[in-house]
Amino acid sequence: MHPEIQTLLALQQDDVAVHEIEQGLGALQPRLTDLDRQRQVAADALARARALVESEEKRQHDLQTRLSELKHAHERNLTNYDAVKKPKEAAAAMAQLEVSRKGLGDLESELQAIARRLTDARANVHAQEKSLADLDASQAATREEIGRERKALEAKMQGARGKRQTTAQNVAPQLLSKYDRIRGRKGVQAVFPLRGPSCGNCDTAIPMQRRNQMMGSGRIEVCEACGVLLYAGE
Repeated sequence: MHPEIQTLLALQQDDVAVHEIEQGLGALQPRLTDLDRQRQVAADALARARALVESEEKRQHDLQTRLSELKHAHERNLTNYDAVKKPKEAAAAMAQLEVSRKGLGDLESELQAIARRLTDARANVHAQEKSLADLDASQAATREEIGRERKALEAKMQGARGKRQTTAQNVAPQLLSKYDRIRGRKGVQAVFPLRGPSCGNCDTAIPMQRRNQMMGSGRIEVCEACGVLLYAGE
């Protein structure tokens, strides 16, 4: 086989090796994405639980402020009631007392309900925190394994690209440019042997004169149908 063909096939083999490593690296990302998705679901659940606690605590604080204000108002109403002498004024003061007493009762009931909800909400935060911590612990080994695989593949990639660069230096610049351009369009493989009288990629028949030239001189031709590089094998 013509040395130029051998060198070009060696380059293509190097490119196939690089491509396989790239695929290996690419296959790691979906695994990481799935781990990240699981963790995000747990983190979002924890964030919602904490937001609920924060909301209930703010509501509790607001109601406690209102309750304190209403207690002061109720005490004033009691003082006013004790001070009035006339029946009409006493009736009005009593009405104010009833309003403030009912308001106090409603606020205290609502505060008790909030206290119960807060107990449940805080327990849920604790549960979500534990769930996230357990998930992190369960994912740790897998993430470490993926990290080791990535490191090994990156080291392998460095070697493969170095080898490819060395091989490419032995290919004629014009042919290398053509090869890189075709490979950029076609994917991994850009060089194919003749298969009988036809292109080894698309099976299009190659004129006899061109085939004879390729076999006689070791020329590398471009398939006019599919655009790959063709060579005559032994």
